[in-house]
Amino acid sequence: MAKQLDYHTIREIFSRFQAAEPEPKGELEHVNVYTLVVAVALSAQATDAGVNKATRELFKIADTPQKMLDLGEEGLTEHIKTIGLFRQKAKNVIKLSRILVEEYGGEVPNSRAALQSLPGVGRKTANVVLNMWWHQPAQAVDTHIFRVGNRSGIAPGKDVDAVERAVEDNIPADFQLHAHHWLILHGRYHCKARKPMCGTCLIRDLCMFEDKNL
Repeated sequence: MAKQLDYHTIREIFSRFQAAEPEPKGELEHVNVYTLVVAVALSAQATDAGVNKATRELFKIADTPQKMLDLGEEGLTEHIKTIGLFRQKAKNVIKLSRILVEEYGGEVPNSRAALQSLPGVGRKTANVVLNMWWHQPAQAVDTHIFRVGNRSGIAPGKDVDAVERAVEDNIPADFQLHAHHWLILHGRYHCKARKPMCGTCLIRDLCMFEDKNL
């Protein structure tokens, strides 16, 4: 775990991220907030590309909680069987769809607590939805952010909750809205787990990682 970087260094890091990608976007395909919730729930222990491949046709016929219930668990399973843990995920999506219809009038609630009360929706999923759909500066810490935060010193922490707090506490407010997307994309395409691309990294001169791959 690297030492926590200071304010000025973090501001410079995010200024560079912003200059390179002013409006970073999540890579999960969706057509409305409900399909975003479903896509993020399906993405646990799966790649965004794999989820997109499975949901492309699914969301054409089931883009609301009621349509998903009409499709049924078996019909949903057929669409998502290429995704890891698909049986449990199908059960959760049907359950959360029923709750949305019965308790929320078919609408997706926009508080973290209400979102987390849905089957298959944890804090990370709730934060992604709050950030991507309602533009809250919520920080969804995945394996990429955990790795980048700890390697670089941007947001070190022993677990995902500690890294989430470090992101919220240390990244300047004007970068908070897009912070988790910049960190995810940096981890996915540059600061990779096995062979980080330090030689072409935007922030290598500011990063605290000792084993740089140069």
